[in-house]
Amino acid sequence: MSGCNGFSDRRTDYRERVRWPRGALFLPRGKVACSAVGLTLSGNGNAGLKKRRPKLAPTVPGIFIQTVARVRSLGPDPRDYPYSVPAIRHLTELRFETPVTFFVGENGSGKSTLLEGIAVAFGLNPEGGTKHERFTTHSTHSDLFGSLILTKSRDAPTDSYFLRAESFYNVASAMDPRDVDQYGGRSLHAQSHGESFLSLVLHRLRGNGLYLFDEPKAALSPARQLALLAAMYRLVQRNSQFIIATHSPILLGYPGATIYLFAEENLTRTAYLDTEHYQITKAFLDRPERMLNELFRGDDPPER
Repeated sequence: MSGCNGFSDRRTDYRERVRWPRGALFLPRGKVACSAVGLTLSGNGNAGLKKRRPKLAPTVPGIFIQTVARVRSLGPDPRDYPYSVPAIRHLTELRFETPVTFFVGENGSGKSTLLEGIAVAFGLNPEGGTKHERFTTHSTHSDLFGSLILTKSRDAPTDSYFLRAESFYNVASAMDPRDVDQYGGRSLHAQSHGESFLSLVLHRLRGNGLYLFDEPKAALSPARQLALLAAMYRLVQRNSQFIIATHSPILLGYPGATIYLFAEENLTRTAYLDTEHYQITKAFLDRPERMLNELFRGDDPPER
């Protein structure tokens, strides 16, 4: 049985029946139903989740989410997190016009927060995984998704995944053992962090999908980051869309990608060669001794 938007939970007995104009909808005990403005879930660690109904637009090949917009409140904007983050506070509408989009910026600039909001607004599990993996270990995601409206292509993806480096272990622990074949035939816990990431990309992702990655380079060596680029290219050829938050100058080099810089005041589009990630990395690799000398200057112990 499935609930709103295809959510399912094999471990829950479906005993509540709610009648709607379009027919009957079965819901698990402890959950409430879809409303005109979105969805509320409770009883599974995601109490109070509400997401707004998305807009639909003519299909653009390889672009399943075309825009994300933040709905302004009638009164003053809230000042607590995540709205205290400048890029989030000033967000109006963000367009996705290429199959690969990167979010870049300093730590704390709101990249992961917005990516998480988009994932939850789309219906993906806040801790990572798919629409059908409904688990939580500690509910810490923000309520930003409740003020986001997604504009989707009318043709929906047949695959989707939210990869979070920080909670991928939890996804692996919650995974049904019967699904091991989707990850190359080996348990994710029997692989290293980086190996399990690549197993996901190489074996689990099927194409014609929406894939949201938060800091995928965290577990990947430079060589494995190149392997990820190649895998992304193959999936893009199979009508897939990626939205990725990263600091990796290697991943940012994906040809033709859109790069959004999360700055102190707003979000702006930037070119790859103009990112600090590229410029600082290049400066260090060109003259590491000079940069290290500059960094350590003044840290020498005083002469006696």
